[in-house]
Amino acid sequence: MQTLAKILILLFIGVLNAQDQYTNGMKKAFELWQNQKPIEASNLFERIAMAEQDNWLPHYYVAQINTIVSFGEKDLDKLSKQLEKAKEFLDLARAISPENPEILIQEAMINTAWIAFDGATYGMTLSGKNVQLYQQALAIAPENPRVVFSKAEWDMGSARYFGKDTSPYCEDVERALELFATFKSETPFYPGWGKERAEQVLKQCKS
Repeated sequence: MQTLAKILILLFIGVLNAQDQYTNGMKKAFELWQNQKPIEASNLFERIAMAEQDNWLPHYYVAQINTIVSFGEKDLDKLSKQLEKAKEFLDLARAISPENPEILIQEAMINTAWIAFDGATYGMTLSGKNVQLYQQALAIAPENPRVVFSKAEWDMGSARYFGKDTSPYCEDVERALELFATFKSETPFYPGWGKERAEQVLKQCKS
């Protein structure tokens, strides 16, 4: 019994040490990102993802960073590498966590980065996919503020492109902000972005 107890204690300590390494690594990656070092942050998230192959979050953040830095990129080769890496890690995240609304939104963001780069080439094929992704995410998580806001912002962009009134979607932005005030996740490092952007868009609605 003593031997079994020792083995269990050692296993428990090993689990705690692994959790500490994960927590410290994730915190460090977010610090790098906050300090305007997205490439270093992405590389660290990637190393964490390789160690945490049953955890979708580090994979998700590799995808998110590589997508965000692609907006405004003019070099096709660089853009392609970044967005292909984003898609690769997002697919790994999806394999770990299927039917995840945060992952669906992130896929739509990758598509939007392509559309922003060359709307004539990618707009026709990827716009329809984004509509489906946002509808799917909304069906899964209608109370998720990022889902509600991201869909509203996409709908606004589409309306603007076709010369239509964007004001009907301002109510969705307001609802998203209400949801941001109450939305909580017990999962450490769960995505929490979107509130500040939603506030900016709502100001534009009211101006």
